[in-house]
Amino acid sequence: MPLVAGVDSSTQSCKVVIRDAETGALLRQGRAPHPDGTEVDPEAWWQALRSAADQAGGLADVAAISVAGQQHGMVCLDEDGRVVRPALLWNDTRSADAAADLVEEAGGGSAGSRFWAEATGSVPVASFTITKLRWLARHEPELAARVAAVCLPHDWLTWRLAGAPGLGALRTDRGDASGTGYWSPATGDYRLDLLERGFGRRLVVPEVLGPAESAGKLADELGGPGSALLGAGTGDNAAAALGVGAGPGDVVVSIGTSGTVFSVADVPAADESGAVAGFADASGRFLPLVCTLNAARALDAAAAMLGVNLDELAELALSAPAGADGLVMVPYLEGERTPNRPLATGAVHGLTLRTSTPAHLARAAVEGMLCALADGLDALTAQGATARRVILVGGGARSAAVRQIAPQVFGCPVVVPPAGEYVADGAARQAAWVALGGAAAPVWTVEGTEEYAAAAVPAVRDQYAAARGLVLDRR
Repeated sequence: MPLVAGVDSSTQSCKVVIRDAETGALLRQGRAPHPDGTEVDPEAWWQALRSAADQAGGLADVAAISVAGQQHGMVCLDEDGRVVRPALLWNDTRSADAAADLVEEAGGGSAGSRFWAEATGSVPVASFTITKLRWLARHEPELAARVAAVCLPHDWLTWRLAGAPGLGALRTDRGDASGTGYWSPATGDYRLDLLERGFGRRLVVPEVLGPAESAGKLADELGGPGSALLGAGTGDNAAAALGVGAGPGDVVVSIGTSGTVFSVADVPAADESGAVAGFADASGRFLPLVCTLNAARALDAAAAMLGVNLDELAELALSAPAGADGLVMVPYLEGERTPNRPLATGAVHGLTLRTSTPAHLARAAVEGMLCALADGLDALTAQGATARRVILVGGGARSAAVRQIAPQVFGCPVVVPPAGEYVADGAARQAAWVALGGAAAPVWTVEGTEEYAAAAVPAVRDQYAAARGLVLDRR
């Protein structure tokens, strides 16, 4: 019974799970916090990983370990492998102007966006590594001059697990490399010319491994005799898809504070509008992805307005009819990313004496949040993705109203796995693939999954679309 370890090094914390490689049974787990902020010394991630691994009983008995990490972050190393400056995380927006400049330099407008979409599958935004490198070159030239290599958070942790054996031993995978802005999912190659365009010169970059290739072995002082194999690791969304067992035709909708909608596809995406990021996945396929800024926060806001908790909000929502008798909430509470409406505000339309009830507002909040996510699903299908079913995960999926109303909005079957650490689980499943070999990752059964049949109510999407067009931008 070989054991494997999966690591989720997220923005907030590090989680480690130890699972049976063949069955996926959870045996042990641990967790440790990360510092707050949008720039962090990577050493804090390393100490959190060590602490979480210790809580999980250590790594001496595992056959393989893989790390999934927050995407896009910038970790810069000098020629001796020392960290040059604190890592800039995906949610650090200081490089927004750099992103706009890179698009403008490629022709500007639709031409510039088309160039980047065709070259890398995505249009640069502030989260992408290449924009952070441009910011560093412009604003911290003395530090930039020391940089010899650039890697991603999960790459750096995998490298540390191997004992930091030199810059030439840096390894990554397709999923995380596809969020840098200088690697092409369509060709499977780095675009070092774009890296040079962003930073001003070329750097050492990690070798991109296939899904089941090993990145080396766990350093002796961390593992047992023979030491564990290291998986290539991946980004957090690709790991989540692997963790829930998503395959072609599946769309994963993750409802956290913000929302993500992504699918496993057989062909790469290249959306010049920028709505869809054309990432790769951790299985050898592709992972087109849409991100929305407003997801579960819309439920939190509605609950606060009504003076109820989230369970009570769900009960109210389910007591109102589908479509809330025409009451619509557009949940752009902090602007919106998809569609690109950064200055928009939220709005409620269709308020009448009949719809002026807590139940109607609760229903409108749930439907509005789901309709905004369904807009992301539409963007995916416009890029060629197939949506045979939706896999609903994240904190928002715990709402009974969200689970029951989702099939009416998405118009396809919805499955809801139990709450879990699916990013860490996906990393563990990749580690099991490395340990066991084979043409595909081992099949692990997720117990306790709920299934909801498709029950589309087109009027819900239609009235939301009409209200969405009335939303104004702040001036």
